Amino acid sequence: MQRVIFILYVSDQKRSRQFYESTLGYAPVLDVPGMTEFHLGGNTFLGLMPEVGIVRLLGPDMIDPAQGNGIPRAELYLHVDDPQKAVERALAAGGTMLSPLLPRDWGDRVAYIKGLDGHILALASPHKEATQ
Repeated sequence: MQRVIFILYVSDQKRSRQFYESTLGYAPVLDVPGMTEFHLGGNTFLGLMPEVGIVRLLGPDMIDPAQGNGIPRAELYLHVDDPQKAVERALAAGGTMLSPLLPRDWGDRVAYIKGLDGHILALASPHKEATQ
């Protein structure tokens, strides 16, 4: 694979761009009407596409994502350098705390935040004790 883009359908591209820019701590690499992309590392990107854009693109057989707005439809699980700072940025940008930063039984410290469109954002780092 040359490039991987995970695309989240969002109700308001500008508002979602601001949320993810604040949470990730850096600007998107692409921000044009209809698509915003953040480079997550390597060949992996996060895309934000307005819900109305995907309905126009795929036509009437596409169930309108706006009908499920606010319902968790995806989880973005990110290992970050400082999950506590990322959590604070996500909350300041309008996210909702679902589960605080805690050691989990699979070896990561993870906090779960609900984003502006209901997507779940897991902000994680390897738990030191689990890596020894």
